[in-house]
Amino acid sequence: MAKDEVVLPLTTPVADRRNMVYSGTLVTAGTGAGVVVAIGGETELGEIHRLMGAVQPVATPLTQKLARFSMTLTVAILALAAVAFLAGVARGQEPAQMFTAAVALAVGAIPEGLPAAVTVTLAIGVRRMARRRAVVRRLPVVETLGSTTVICSDKTGTFTENQMTVRTIWTPAGTYDVTGSGYGPEGRILPAGAGVRGAAEEAGGAAATATADVALHWSLLAGGACNDAKVIREGDAWQVQGDPTEAAMLVAAGKGGVDAAHFLAATPRRGALPFTSERQYMATLHSPRLPDSSATGQDTVLVKGAVERVLELCSRQMDSHGAEGHLTTQAVLEVAHRFAGTGLRVLATAVMHLPAGTALSDANLHGHMTLTGLQAMFDPPREAAAAAVRACHQAGVAVKMITGDHVGTAATIAGAVGITADRADRTALTGTELDAIPADQLPDAVERATVFARVSPEQKLRLIGALQSRGHVAAMTGDGVNDAPALRQANVGIAMGRSGTEVAKEASDIVLTDDDFATIEAAVEEGRNVFDNLTKFIVWTLPTNMGEGLVILVAILAGATLPVLPTQILWINMTTAVCLGLMLAFEPKEPGLMSRPPRAPGRPLLTWTLTLRILLVSTLLVAGTWWIFELELAGGASLAEARTAAVNVFVAVELFYLFSCRSLTRSVWRIGFFSNRWVILGVLVQAAGQLAITYSPVMNGLFHTAPISVDTWLRILGIAVLASLVVAVDKRFRRHAF
Repeated sequence: MAKDEVVLPLTTPVADRRNMVYSGTLVTAGTGAGVVVAIGGETELGEIHRLMGAVQPVATPLTQKLARFSMTLTVAILALAAVAFLAGVARGQEPAQMFTAAVALAVGAIPEGLPAAVTVTLAIGVRRMARRRAVVRRLPVVETLGSTTVICSDKTGTFTENQMTVRTIWTPAGTYDVTGSGYGPEGRILPAGAGVRGAAEEAGGAAATATADVALHWSLLAGGACNDAKVIREGDAWQVQGDPTEAAMLVAAGKGGVDAAHFLAATPRRGALPFTSERQYMATLHSPRLPDSSATGQDTVLVKGAVERVLELCSRQMDSHGAEGHLTTQAVLEVAHRFAGTGLRVLATAVMHLPAGTALSDANLHGHMTLTGLQAMFDPPREAAAAAVRACHQAGVAVKMITGDHVGTAATIAGAVGITADRADRTALTGTELDAIPADQLPDAVERATVFARVSPEQKLRLIGALQSRGHVAAMTGDGVNDAPALRQANVGIAMGRSGTEVAKEASDIVLTDDDFATIEAAVEEGRNVFDNLTKFIVWTLPTNMGEGLVILVAILAGATLPVLPTQILWINMTTAVCLGLMLAFEPKEPGLMSRPPRAPGRPLLTWTLTLRILLVSTLLVAGTWWIFELELAGGASLAEARTAAVNVFVAVELFYLFSCRSLTRSVWRIGFFSNRWVILGVLVQAAGQLAITYSPVMNGLFHTAPISVDTWLRILGIAVLASLVVAVDKRFRRHAF
């Protein structure tokens, strides 16, 4: 960016202050003197450091919900244990004995497997996200993405390819569209408005178009030969060596059938005027390799640069036949302004001939050149960006663009990827406009707007804070040092892996290895699946813990023998949590995951519908356990055999209920019985464990169990099937409550 001593208003955004040089700036050309106005913490870089230090880490929705859930569960378990202790003492039982029973009740009611399930589920989410090119740096953030209600993303490289592409070429003879994107050679140059079919029917194709319009040919040649960039293929990708703008013009020349390399071989470069901020154009002088290879005996000068500056060099313009006519400066400027108004960067091209041997200088060019055309280019949107934005909108996630680029360019890209499409009520705001909005009105203004351009680091921080003040869970992307405060403030900070600075990566929670917005959308989907699987585990495990606690409580209140012992409760909890419950962490995504609105940030971990289901299954477990325990004793079974039957009832009901919990709204047959093979493996291992604790003499001695008959097994399976059917009916009638 060029710098000069011009006086600017105090409200000028940092990016537009042409009279200031900032700490960390590199001087690439020119000389000058300056006055130091700030050092250390008073500089703009120091301000970013201050903002970073002032940002307080934001607790993730999952940690907040788990904290509230744990507190509620702890209070409930302690209250239940206290009731059991007091009730037993009131019945005349020994306090020491009642204390032991109360402890057993608490042990049974505590979901020991929950911490492990949370960690494993999040870890699996991390692995799945890594496969989709999102590297997670902080584990709880995996689920936070699933709670995201708004994504604030940078433009360059995230929504766009970060590859400049010539889109439109204007010559005095007409306007042309350039197809293809990026630095690949695929594409054509077509008359404006022509479709692919029309282009295919033209004789000679794209190369013939350049031949038919001589001005177009010379414009493409100026862009390709007056050029220091190179485009090299590395594997399946095209890489640029040099300036991206020059690379875009070089690629456009190839699409038009103009071989710049062949021209340079026949007419080598003999001199050049490099682009500088003062000159604002580049010129190259080309002489024929052999004296008789030029019919005119003249050298050729090619120029490309800023439109206004190139027009100052020109006195004529070229038509489609190569004839030179009067330069219509105002008409050319109107075309350039129209292109710029749609977010395109516009460069002009020109040509002239000099007598052989004439030295190349600025004075030789001024007023003697012939305008050949305008080339308008921009960084095209990624092919997957529009589909990803559409998926986010369908999922109820708002998408906002925050960029340091000009508002026209930002609005154009936002419209192209669908951020502002069909949203006439949405607006674009600049950094200057944001500063003029009162603090109490800022949240509403930020909520309405979808594009924010020319914003400073502090303004980005204010934007995130304004969204969070309205209850949003905000994700923020960034790649530069100036993005670091907002990345840390956001609920989910997302840094770019390719173009991002180390400071941005350190401040972030997630790093995208491909810098693609579509990866964010995929990560949101994975985050939602993580929360779903955690919810499934909790809904599955709590009925067992609650049922075990209630069984002990009933025994104490009734003064009856315990149907299950504390050691047996530990066996049930530890084995089922590992073999059955953790298998839900591997559950694949359900259909329609991104068709649901995001969860409200204040919504509890367990809804009222899920709480009722937990109570229902707990009741079935308590009833089934007591029924089979009393039935076995009445049938002449020993106390050890009756307790063994009760233990197996718990496990069998949990096993059948596990398949129901694979989806909280759908039948297991609809999601695919074998779609999670880890569940099948876990069921087989758990079944083997139950056979061992029932029939192994060693296990019988350790856990005070005894072998049971086939008839008892049939009764156990009957209870499990009945419980499964009751849950299926409940799920069918309550599926619309989610």
